[in-house]
Amino acid sequence: MKNKIILISLIFLVFTGCVGISSTGIFGTGVSIAIDPRSLGTQIDDSVMQKNLTGRLVLRDKIYLVSIKTKVLDGRIFLTGKVNDPEEKLQITKLAWETKGARSVRNDIKIKENFNFKQSAKDLLITSQLRSAMIFNKKIKSTNYQIDTYKKKIFIYGISLTQDERQEVINEAKEVLDVADVIASIVLVEDLRIQKN
Repeated sequence: MKNKIILISLIFLVFTGCVGISSTGIFGTGVSIAIDPRSLGTQIDDSVMQKNLTGRLVLRDKIYLVSIKTKVLDGRIFLTGKVNDPEEKLQITKLAWETKGARSVRNDIKIKENFNFKQSAKDLLITSQLRSAMIFNKKIKSTNYQIDTYKKKIFIYGISLTQDERQEVINEAKEVLDVADVIASIVLVEDLRIQKN
């Protein structure tokens, strides 16, 4: 009996220790800590800023938890999602700027329209095609990028190790079928305040 308890305890410890090293958030799987070029301190600061902003948005209106996506990279805040009117968009931008440590705010929030299943399915397909292309392209660290598509416009957020990698990501996005526009908010490692040593 005692041996069974010890064996079960060891199995439990082994399986709970098999957790990968990556960050997750509202955007889904985030940048892997192992290959993220930001210093650990910058990653923590960005995470705290993102949680702070998300919390303040939810306090304002619970629907923002699902309708607004936030991403913070090196103090730069990126916003996407949908709201009912332009006044809401302005208020969210103001909240983002009031976040302690904010260096800039990029607001790509759209005003809601009637739901269009065909358009939503097309946007999802575009996002999936670009994500697959980036994964198979050896010149791109795909885990360093977040993709959001709205009305055939691709929004790309992330950190690029080189200017060539940044251009490669943009080229892959432009090659996806039916893309109307590519809006890239890609920060170069050399532009980060603090980098890993």
